[in-house]
Amino acid sequence: MKISLGCDHGAFDLKEHLKEYLTQMGHEVVDCGTYSTDSCDYPIFAKAAAEKVASGECERGIVMCTTGIGISISANKVKGVRCALCSEPLSAEMTRRHNDANMLAMGAALIGRNMADRIVEVFLSTEFEGGRHQRRVDLMMDIENA
Repeated sequence: MKISLGCDHGAFDLKEHLKEYLTQMGHEVVDCGTYSTDSCDYPIFAKAAAEKVASGECERGIVMCTTGIGISISANKVKGVRCALCSEPLSAEMTRRHNDANMLAMGAALIGRNMADRIVEVFLSTEFEGGRHQRRVDLMMDIENA
């Protein structure tokens, strides 16, 4: 799977860890920055990663900042993106099953590397259930298109 990654300075170390983890899992990673721990603005990197998903260049995206909140809000501003902030595996599973989320957000100050690995693994391996959930995803996307 081709996955876009984006983060700010507060999550740079976690992004670098996940880049290696995803590559070891056999995924192709598109690193949309940031590329250092120098202070920066997370919306820039959220937008870059989200646009890769919205355009279809990447199948999924993962964005991170200190809490995951600001970067998830920013990613969700890109039309076609459904980015869920998850701090544990059950939320990652359910957002894929029920919301067909195409992006994952995490807070680097809130979770460690092992938890991030597990959340990512669940997010990438869980399929969308469709059925009644498709109707709800369609209604979500209708809001975006209104």
